[in-house]
Amino acid sequence: MPSSTSKRERMRSRFHVTALILGCAMLLSACSSHFGAGIAELPASQGWQPLPIGSWVLNDGLEARSMVFCPRETCSRQGFASVVAFAGPEAQRMEQALRADAASLARIFSKPPTDESRSRKKTKPKGPPKSTTTVTRFEAEGVAGILVEIRAKDASGKSAATAILHGREANRLVVALAVAQDAEAARRDAIAAWRGR
Repeated sequence: MPSSTSKRERMRSRFHVTALILGCAMLLSACSSHFGAGIAELPASQGWQPLPIGSWVLNDGLEARSMVFCPRETCSRQGFASVVAFAGPEAQRMEQALRADAASLARIFSKPPTDESRSRKKTKPKGPPKSTTTVTRFEAEGVAGILVEIRAKDASGKSAATAILHGREANRLVVALAVAQDAEAARRDAIAAWRGR
């Protein structure tokens, strides 16, 4: 049974993954003026907007192939989807993380960011966790998938989901990722992104 400390950590950082993904998308937008090709099954006619990616990459082992975002102004349901490819040591590290057991993945997705100053200080508990995080595996399009769901424990019904499909293509690990408000939408968008890789 997980300790109350690990539950509190999950509560404090439950949306860090979504924020990280959207932050990366914004960073890519700021660093390039070349828009990606988009994702055919997530078209502009349905409100999806390709984000600028150009040939800029975060590091030597990462290739950003496409990123699309469906903002509140143009979509009935907001979402984000992307296709990225990893090579060399980056591919091995990512593949190892994606193959970890469900409990380890839940810790990775809910672990708060650490820095030296924060690790020296002990934080006081802020009460019981306000959300739950579950990780399940699935298969689609002949490749492995991971679904991470975060649900509020209160009556608000708030939720968020990240679906990830990953598979090898030659010497690269290709990852299709989608973030949405519910699990079904995240899975559907991740499958659309995978098909458009």
